[in-house]
Amino acid sequence: MRISRRTLLTGTAGLTASTALPLAPARAAAAALPFVLIGDWGRYGTDFQTNVAGQMGKTAADINSQFTISMGDNFYEYGVTGVDDPYWQLSFEKIYTAASLQSPWKIILGNHDYCGNVQAQLDYSHISHRWQLPARYYSERITLPDGGSAEFFYLDTSPFIRAYKGTRVDISGQDPAAQIAWLDSALGTSTAQWKIVIGHHPIYTPFQEQDKDQADMIARIDPILRAHNVKIYICGHDHTLQSTTLKGITYVTNGAGSKTYDAGAPGRPGFVSSDHGFMTVQLSSDKLDFALIDMTGKTLYAQTVTSG
Repeated sequence: MRISRRTLLTGTAGLTASTALPLAPARAAAAALPFVLIGDWGRYGTDFQTNVAGQMGKTAADINSQFTISMGDNFYEYGVTGVDDPYWQLSFEKIYTAASLQSPWKIILGNHDYCGNVQAQLDYSHISHRWQLPARYYSERITLPDGGSAEFFYLDTSPFIRAYKGTRVDISGQDPAAQIAWLDSALGTSTAQWKIVIGHHPIYTPFQEQDKDQADMIARIDPILRAHNVKIYICGHDHTLQSTTLKGITYVTNGAGSKTYDAGAPGRPGFVSSDHGFMTVQLSSDKLDFALIDMTGKTLYAQTVTSG
C-alpha cells in the first residue's frame, strides 16, 4: 500500500505522539494559556487562506484563544507598500474576521515582508487594535493562569540569511550581530519558567537536506538557544506543518497558512504534512501542549513539551 507523502510520521517519537491524538482540539484546561499560531498566509484569501482562517477562528473559539502569533511572510509576494495598501484589508482585516481572532496578533517579519515596506508593518501597529509589531525583534513576558511565567522572544531572522544580500529581500542596514547580542542577553537574564523563541526561518527540520535545514540559523541562533535551555523553537517559511526534536529542543514549522507544497519524506524522526493549517498551544507552568490542525479542524499531530 502506498503511503501518501502529504502526511508522514517517522520514528518512535512520532508514533508515540500519534497514538494520543484527540479526535478534535480539546477545550483548554483552566490552568493553561491557550493561543493559536499561523504562518505564511497573506494571499488575498486565495490558496485556501480563507478556508484556514475560517477553521482557525472556530478552533480559537473552542479553546478560548487569548492571542494569535504570526510566523511571518504576512503579505505575498512583495510585502506592503504602505499603511494604506489594499493588502491590509484584502489579506488580513477581511479574512480573519472571527470574533475569536480579534484579540492581539503578535507579529514577526518574513523574507517576503522584506520585499516591501517593513516600516509600514511597524507603523500599522498604531492603526490596528490587534496588529502588534513594536520592533523588528522584541520579547514579551506573560504570567500564566496557574501563576507561572513565560517569555516569548520574537526574532527577525531574514538578516541572518546570507543568500539574501543584494537581492529583492532588502536586509541592508540590519545588524545581525546586535540582534544576536540582544537575544543572548535577554535569554540569559530571563527568569521565566518558559523561554519560547519564535522566528520565521527554520533551524532544523525533519529533513536533512541543506535547503530545508538552515545552515545560517544553525550556526548563529541554535547555540544561543542551547546555552539558555530553550525547549522549543517555532517558525514558518517552509509551507508545511512539521515537528522534530533534536538533543532536547523541539523545532516546529508552522508555515501552512495558505499555499503549501509536498515536502517529501523526512530523513529524521518527526512529523511532516503538506496540508493547509495552523497550530494551537495550551501552556502551563510544567508543560506546553501543541497541536497541528488542518483546515477541516482535524488534529494531524499533537505533542507535549515539558519545562523540566
